[in-house]
Amino acid sequence: MKKRYMLIDVALCHDCNICFMACKDEHVDNDWPGYTAPQPRHGHRWINIERRERGVYSRNDVAYLPVPCQHCQDAHCQKAAPDAITIRPDGIVMIDPVKAKGRMEIVASCPFGAIFWNEEANVPQKCTMCAHLLDDKDWKPGLPRCVHSCPTGAQEFVEMEPEEFQKYCKENGYEGYRSEELENNPQVVYKNLFKYTKNFISAGVLMDGDCFENATVTLKSKQGILAAQKTNFFGEFKFDALENGEYSLDVDAAGIKTSQEVVINNASLNLGFIKLESKTAKAAALTV
Repeated sequence: MKKRYMLIDVALCHDCNICFMACKDEHVDNDWPGYTAPQPRHGHRWINIERRERGVYSRNDVAYLPVPCQHCQDAHCQKAAPDAITIRPDGIVMIDPVKAKGRMEIVASCPFGAIFWNEEANVPQKCTMCAHLLDDKDWKPGLPRCVHSCPTGAQEFVEMEPEEFQKYCKENGYEGYRSEELENNPQVVYKNLFKYTKNFISAGVLMDGDCFENATVTLKSKQGILAAQKTNFFGEFKFDALENGEYSLDVDAAGIKTSQEVVINNASLNLGFIKLESKTAKAAALTV
């Protein structure tokens, strides 16, 4: 049977929060019996935009990670409350608004912090992927409100067979957030996730004080060469999507070479400028 999946491209999210407002518009003060109670006006973020800045000015960037319920097929919340939480045939994870009443422990069961407590209704709540709309044949867009409202195309929605979807993710670079750690098999997956979860090494190459274009910079680890690239017009380079660990940089600028050891430890690195001196400059210095 086909299941429903949400795809999010981290590179296209600009923190506009229109998805968040669309969710509020759909659920605040609106009761969807059998699906969820009305969402409180304040305090709940059924799609929360997490933010992370990497690097140091002027070589830095910011990534935004929309985090709704991940609709895990091996859900921690369902294991905590199997009688109150169900997984529909299409893969959407639902909290029963009647059976979950008074059960605040369900909130703590989610490793993503995507379940919230509704004090007034005395019930835990979260993103339902707008299941009430998806089940409504008159809802012509056929999309969750957040996906329908996204102005940048950062969010997409597809229906596929699980095997087909796994192949699609592999071919297009989608992966689950923290999936390797949690083994949760989510129905929400991300592209360009490295912009939020991993780090980069960047620097500029100067020759005799000027930016040096087309220097060859080679990144190595203990396993060998990982990547190589040319510096741009400003003499800059950037190696991204790096894990924590020890690396070395080899720079070759028209035969003038240098190497540098670097360590990534949960932070991106702006190495500033790697300064080289040409043979002509060295000779001139010796004659002074």
